[in-house]
Amino acid sequence: MTRTYSFLSKASTRGLAGNGAGRKTGMVVLGAVGLAMAGCADQSGTGTLPAPQEPKAATSHKIGVLLPLTGPNAALGHELLAGAQLALAESGAATAQGQSQAQAQAQGRSGALQMDVHDTAAAGGASAAVTAAVEAGDGIILGPLTAVDTAAAAPAAQSASLPVLAFTSDVNQARDGVWVMGITPEDQVERLVATARKERRQHFAAFLPDNPLGHALGNGLLASCRDQGLTTPTIVYHTGSAASITQMMRELSAYDTRKADAQPDGSAPAQTADATAPDKTLPSDLAAALNGGSGSASSSTDGTAQPAAPKLAPPPFDALLLGDTGLGLKNVIGALADSQVSSSSVRIMGPGLWAAFASKLGALKGAWYAAPDPSSRQSFVTRFMARNHHMPRPLADLSYDAATVATTVARTTSRGYPVSALTRQEGFAGVDGQFTLLPDGRTRRALGVFEVLGNGGGAKLLVPATTKTSVSG
Repeated sequence: MTRTYSFLSKASTRGLAGNGAGRKTGMVVLGAVGLAMAGCADQSGTGTLPAPQEPKAATSHKIGVLLPLTGPNAALGHELLAGAQLALAESGAATAQGQSQAQAQAQGRSGALQMDVHDTAAAGGASAAVTAAVEAGDGIILGPLTAVDTAAAAPAAQSASLPVLAFTSDVNQARDGVWVMGITPEDQVERLVATARKERRQHFAAFLPDNPLGHALGNGLLASCRDQGLTTPTIVYHTGSAASITQMMRELSAYDTRKADAQPDGSAPAQTADATAPDKTLPSDLAAALNGGSGSASSSTDGTAQPAAPKLAPPPFDALLLGDTGLGLKNVIGALADSQVSSSSVRIMGPGLWAAFASKLGALKGAWYAAPDPSSRQSFVTRFMARNHHMPRPLADLSYDAATVATTVARTTSRGYPVSALTRQEGFAGVDGQFTLLPDGRTRRALGVFEVLGNGGGAKLLVPATTKTSVSG
């Protein structure tokens, strides 16, 4: 049976870039072998059922991979599989193509690992795929890809004591024996809050889209403020048009109250005449020009003096978490300007997704986001391109990291993948930096804090990447 599994692993690999024929061939071979074995059992004449055996997953070092290799997510599934294969190849622990486990052992490579690939887009989905992995004697599961598939696969894997390193970033899927490998919004927020505390930010708020990402960021802010001894933040989830977003931002920032407290010229009530006030005997346009265009009055196109917008006091928070991208972010930026929420008094923070278009965030100059240091990834990109002849997608980082965990633990343990080895204190060296698997199923990743430069300059690394988030005081 070992050779059969080796063949299936190689058949899956060869079929990635083609039409899946290798995968189908592997299924046919396994079916033929299974029928032959069933025939032998039926002809034994004993009339008794075989004695139950201990689950192979408890001691096996075989690596199961659950990914969508057909269907709409097939291209992404192949990409993640390529990342895992690269990690195994570089570890020197993979069984060579055309070589059985016995041949590898004969060459002194007793630690050779096998990869057993299952298609979560095939009939039965992720549930059937994990069942097949358990029956094949896999010792650990890399995948599945999505939160939905992870939820479907987790029960069977947990029943078989089969660790799962899922590629989702949905922290709700984290549990005993099931690790979320993605960079979670909650971790990003924790890093941002810890850093903001260092510059004495104490009052946090959030203006977030009413979608799963927004709620994950909001939950992360609630947890981070609680864990770091801060007051409970005010969180608003918005939907609708730009006008609706503007109105909700005004409510969050106490715009009406701040406006009522402000004087038309933006200053406190004056006891004496303002020496810089425009001379009322001069035409309004000339008076404005003499004051550099910043006087208390402006002129309309017909020359009529118009009152300037009052300068408002800061809002009731000094750090604001945003979560929008695209058009939603454009509308939020407009609402910030309308409510006079600016970086001069408020630290604007956002999701790591902003890293992809930081050069276009000029209106949010000084804003922060938490993400891995991209310089850590360059070596991986070079090696991946040499093997696969294209740039790796970001999710390939996760499959490489998961496979790195598997190969590292397999080298240090004689039986299976014990939790104590998976959650070792020193963690693992990943594509984007150091990471650690926590006992509760979360993954602690090294995240840096980046500051938007504005003027098309992208962002600079403000605080180096680290897995530590706690701060004193």
